[in-house]
Amino acid sequence: MKRTIFVVLGFAFMISVSLAFTKDDPIYKNLKVLPKNITKEQMDSVMHHFSGSLGVRCNFCHVRNDSTKTWDFASDANPHKAKAREMMKMTDKINDKYFDVTGGRRNITTQLMVTCYTCHHGSTDPAVQPPVQEKHQMPVPVTDTTKKTK
Repeated sequence: MKRTIFVVLGFAFMISVSLAFTKDDPIYKNLKVLPKNITKEQMDSVMHHFSGSLGVRCNFCHVRNDSTKTWDFASDANPHKAKAREMMKMTDKINDKYFDVTGGRRNITTQLMVTCYTCHHGSTDPAVQPPVQEKHQMPVPVTDTTKKTK
């Protein structure tokens, strides 16, 4: 009986020790602004937003190794990546201060907020002036022809 208890306790101890040293590696490396436990779906959504908001593709911020034909997404060699991080921090601060954005970038529950598109509108350089308005003629008033006159 004592031997069984020691064996069970020994196995329980070994399992707990192995679980303590077993750590799930995060999917993505070198995340400094985005949450470390971001899911693939969330990351894809963020990257698609960047791409559409700036009108760019992956190589605008990320480095591709042409010899191995693979992407090094964790690399900080491209300076646009550092600028993107700064801009993410800036929009988060603006949204936290001026808009009711719950949970920051992870759990957005409002429609009114600042995003990359707010300034970039599909261009790599943010717009600093409003678009030029074309001169339009004033609309001609429409008269109601259904009224009968006496």
